[in-house]
Amino acid sequence: MSDEGYISINVWLSGRSYRIRIKQEEEEAVRKAVKLADLKVQEMRNSYAGKDDQDFIAMCLLSYAADHALDAVMDPILQENLKELAQKIDSVLDKE
Repeated sequence: MSDEGYISINVWLSGRSYRIRIKQEEEEAVRKAVKLADLKVQEMRNSYAGKDDQDFIAMCLLSYAADHALDAVMDPILQENLKELAQKIDSVLDKE
C-alpha cells in the first residue's frame, strides 16, 4: 500500500488503543464509526453480565454484520417499492 494519501491514527475501543492506517479523507467517518462501536460495546456490557471485552467486541461486530446483511437484502426490496410508488405517482399526475 502506498503511503500517499494515508495517515495513521490511534482510536480507542473498549478501553484499548488501536493504531490503524486509513485514507486521510476517511478520518472523520472512521472516528465516528469507532465512537458508535464503542457505545455499542458499552450498551452490550450493560445488558450482558459475565462477559469479557473480547466477547462484547465480537457481539458488536456480529450486530453490525447482521445489520449490513439485512440492508443488502432490503435494498432491492426498497428499490422495487420506490419504483412502484413512482409509477403510481406518475399515473395519478398523468390523469390530472
